[in-house]
Amino acid sequence: MSVTEDRTQNDKGRDETEDERADRKWQELIQEVRIAQMGVQIMFGFLLTVVFTPVYRELGDTERTIYIFTVVVGAAATGALIGPVALHRMVSGHQVKPHAVRWAARLTFVGLFLLLVTMAASLLLILRVATHDAYVPYLVSGVVLWYLVCWYGLPLWARHRYTDR
Repeated sequence: MSVTEDRTQNDKGRDETEDERADRKWQELIQEVRIAQMGVQIMFGFLLTVVFTPVYRELGDTERTIYIFTVVVGAAATGALIGPVALHRMVSGHQVKPHAVRWAARLTFVGLFLLLVTMAASLLLILRVATHDAYVPYLVSGVVLWYLVCWYGLPLWARHRYTDR
């Protein structure tokens, strides 16, 4: 079969082979992951330093529990968002790019969810230490709701609204 015979035109008019589509989707995905990786790595680095500050010794049991949870979830987010790079490196040259793209996209989705949890837990910890006020859970809930709208609600709405069936 020639390259021109292998080409398929999808419903949006793209004329590309499965490999070309996988290459394009990989490039799009890796650009998205680069942004998220940088953010999660910087936040995780800062989280790791907290335990070495004098303030850490003054934290109560609840705040220490939140901190430990936040560090663990941050580590998990970091792993999930770096995972696509390792996946690509391990399978490169083995003619499985379409599958690798799907798995990398799943890892990225999980990583973004874990990043959301990390950010919410970090915010909870910081606001509890900074204010000790009863309104902290409401502030954190509002920010989490905002993240959910920006990261999931709007994209899902746009996909539903603008996808031809």
